Amino acid sequence: MDHQEFESLATKAVQELPDDFKNKLENVDIIIEERPINDRLLGLYEGVPLMRRTHYYGMILPDRITLFKHSIERVCGERGIDVYEEIKHVLQHEIAHHFGISDERLRDLGTY
Repeated sequence: MDHQEFESLATKAVQELPDDFKNKLENVDIIIEERPINDRLLGLYEGVPLMRRTHYYGMILPDRITLFKHSIERVCGERGIDVYEEIKHVLQHEIAHHFGISDERLRDLGTY
């Protein structure tokens, strides 16, 4: 899949988020990169989660959610998963981090 196709699927996944979540994505950029440093990584959230932002939060570069195209495509090929569905899953996982939900809590919820 070329980069533009992958980006279109990621854009569709963001547009299909429930409004309650979409409207609360504050100061977040979603980026697509070919490969992570660690090949097992499908996505990465970097930033200050909403629940940790104080009144001092301001003049800060946007948080970043990075989707790693090659890793997502590899996992989909290995597991027979639809690329769009995996993009949605990874995006929702990283957005959960934006809302302050840890990997441990996501495991407890069964959504990891």
